[in-house]
Amino acid sequence: MRKTIASAIVLLALAQPAAAQEHDHAKMLRDMAAGSGWQLMQDGSVFLMFNDQGGARGGRDVVAPNWWMLMATRKTSHGTFAFEGMLSLDPATVGGAGYRELFQSGEAYRGQAIVDRQHPHDLFMQLSASWRQPLTASTTLTLTGAPVGSPALGPISFMHRASAFDNPIAPLTHHLFDSTHVSFGVVSAAVEHGPWTLEGSVFNGREPDEHRWNFDFGRMDAVSGRLWFKPTAEWAFQVSTGHLVAPEALEPGNLERTTVSASWTRVSGGNIDAVTAGYGRNDTTYDLPRNGAFVEGARHAGVNTLYGRVEVRQLDHAIADVTAAAFTVGGVRDILSRYGLESGVGGAVTFYATPGLLDASYGSHPVSFQVFFRLRRSEHMVNMP
Repeated sequence: MRKTIASAIVLLALAQPAAAQEHDHAKMLRDMAAGSGWQLMQDGSVFLMFNDQGGARGGRDVVAPNWWMLMATRKTSHGTFAFEGMLSLDPATVGGAGYRELFQSGEAYRGQAIVDRQHPHDLFMQLSASWRQPLTASTTLTLTGAPVGSPALGPISFMHRASAFDNPIAPLTHHLFDSTHVSFGVVSAAVEHGPWTLEGSVFNGREPDEHRWNFDFGRMDAVSGRLWFKPTAEWAFQVSTGHLVAPEALEPGNLERTTVSASWTRVSGGNIDAVTAGYGRNDTTYDLPRNGAFVEGARHAGVNTLYGRVEVRQLDHAIADVTAAAFTVGGVRDILSRYGLESGVGGAVTFYATPGLLDASYGSHPVSFQVFFRLRRSEHMVNMP
């Protein structure tokens, strides 16, 4: 992995900085469908990151979170067909236990719950096919089937949000909002009418297991619904709810998830400004409800990006109200661009506010930071559902 990235740095050293081009996902699909024959587009990102998590439960690691995506669409007299695939080498470049992140939790490794770490993604993050057909001049039906996909639940997943995709660290609220974005078995239907889109899904809501290179198919006994309202090209609001059957391998019972979010994104040439805010709640069969909220934003102007995130989350703890807060600020500078790729260097720091009950374990105000090198496609598909 290090040799591959080193070679990429040498290759890109011949180039000059260039501003990124961002593409709204919905607009991109319409543009691709308007073309003739097969229309192809790809995107991808890799972060080579030194990660230092402070406090007694922290530590250091060097990891490389990454993903790559290919989309193909074709418009026919019987509707528009789209195929999407998304892969990640996280199992090799991040490791089975994931990278360190204070107060993060979710999924399991070697029979133990993953705590203070963000789990890696599976090799197969998405494999889906969809059919889109206009019903009237203002109404469109879309049907989607996915051996691996994302059901209609929660906001756009964090690595695709325009307000977050320059941040290599997953939100602490990931398992209150978008943890189902890799689900092994999803069937969805969506009806779009003007600014409104109503979606429903039947899917396998169980978390992937620790064997990250294979498929984790199971019964499709979870259901979800989501309503989008997009009054303009810049604003998007969603409310969603889902019933997940036995999602956690080490925790019995079902889960009811409810989320609301609002996002604003403005794209102008190579510049992008974006803000997303959300609230999520998990109600479980045998445990206390868990609530969380976040506000994040990013400004990409020319070759510079500034991003930030504020989060508040109730922790998985036997006591009713144990809440942690985190504030992150970071930046990236694009340095080289060539052959459809762009690179950048960046860093971020996170300040935590912890409950007194956990001072002995975490300290009263631990601080974490990252320094990273980023390599990705020059043209990005942002705000992908």
